[in-house]
Amino acid sequence: MSRSTLATGGLLAALAAVLLRTVTGPAGVGWYLLAWALFASAAWVARRVPERRLAALVVGGGIVLAATGLAAPPSTSTDSFRYVWDGRVQAAGISPYERPPSDPALAGLRDGWLFPAGCGGLYPLPDGGCTRINRPTEPTIYPPVAQGYFLLVHWLSPDGARHQVLQAGGWVMAVVALLVLCRVAGARRAALWAWCPAVPVEAVNNAHVDMLGVLLVVLAFGAVRGGAGRGALLGAAVAAKLLPATTLPGALSGVLSRDPVNGRPGWRRAGSAVVPAGLVVALSYLPYVLASGGSVLGYLPGYLREERYDGGGTRYAVLRLIVPDAWAPYAAIALLALIALLVLRHGDPGRPWRGALLVSGSLLLLFTPGYSWYALLVVALAAMGGRWEWLGTALAGAVAYLDGDLGPAFYAAATLAVLIGWVARLPHRAGRPPAAPHPVRTEHTDSPDLDHR
Repeated sequence: MSRSTLATGGLLAALAAVLLRTVTGPAGVGWYLLAWALFASAAWVARRVPERRLAALVVGGGIVLAATGLAAPPSTSTDSFRYVWDGRVQAAGISPYERPPSDPALAGLRDGWLFPAGCGGLYPLPDGGCTRINRPTEPTIYPPVAQGYFLLVHWLSPDGARHQVLQAGGWVMAVVALLVLCRVAGARRAALWAWCPAVPVEAVNNAHVDMLGVLLVVLAFGAVRGGAGRGALLGAAVAAKLLPATTLPGALSGVLSRDPVNGRPGWRRAGSAVVPAGLVVALSYLPYVLASGGSVLGYLPGYLREERYDGGGTRYAVLRLIVPDAWAPYAAIALLALIALLVLRHGDPGRPWRGALLVSGSLLLLFTPGYSWYALLVVALAAMGGRWEWLGTALAGAVAYLDGDLGPAFYAAATLAVLIGWVARLPHRAGRPPAAPHPVRTEHTDSPDLDHR
């Protein structure tokens, strides 16, 4: 066995130990930064590992690393408690968009786990009680496919399971995504997903429903050729966590070009993806609209205000370095629209994940949210395209969540890394012919940008 193989295995073992400490001990930026340093070191050393041996390290290591998230209850997020509550409410025949957890009419659904007697560190209720559910006076924010997932988990959960079935579901989805990425992009790229600390922490330990949207996007780009199947999967992803809407321009890469793929008019190719996506979203919302009317938006408008997307706080941290604070929200929207337009005009229809990554990653860099789980989608797309430089968005989101004062600096560094990666690849793009539309191939090379297509 080569030294590089042994060194990679040793780094992954150390990473597993650090991840266990991260999810079982007090939250801290230091442990998370150490995990990322080990991840980066393993990815660097693995460049010299032969492909066949690397596949075992990526798949086996990814499965084990993801499983470290199962070692403890959710460590840095309370979102999973809302998931459990939403599933319970739906099982009782009540729409989670209509009544918040604090509603006295739902008192019969409360238990000693979600609504404990003690109030230390919990969320207070208007009636004097306490709950583990964040924002208990507000209705749910999660879209209908996510609600269907919560209901399914409720049905599958034995008594006393609490958060564990949600974590197990996150682990299964993370592993399935890993296997799909290995199949369609190769082990060397899939390592960017398999070993990334954000996966065991956010997809498994904190059991964020974002993982469901990520899996649907990975299947859309990696398991189907395109057209209606891809559109339906992307529509389901949007109806699971809204953020995957940023992948739609990627799915429509090049539709505004003068030489549309296969000679078909751009509008026909666009319709074959957009119409199924829209139908899936509409049909998934329909039962909840019939039950709750206009309240299906839930807490979404209030959340956007709370998170200061109207300007202020640490939002738009990178843009505010170069434009006045008051201009930042409008500049972010304008730049994101321009980036999406460039993907629609100049994107590569044979590699739609590239455009999806550009739009979804740019959104995080422009809006600088303080949540690392938002970047799970970017991590998966970066792995599919071999674009390691975009992984900084996940690290920046985690640091911003754990230490808001450091977040802007890390987002600025993540933006710089993306720009450096773009400049470094310019020589490789020169003279490269456009790719024909085909599924991702499985032959691999060790090119500097991890791009064999």
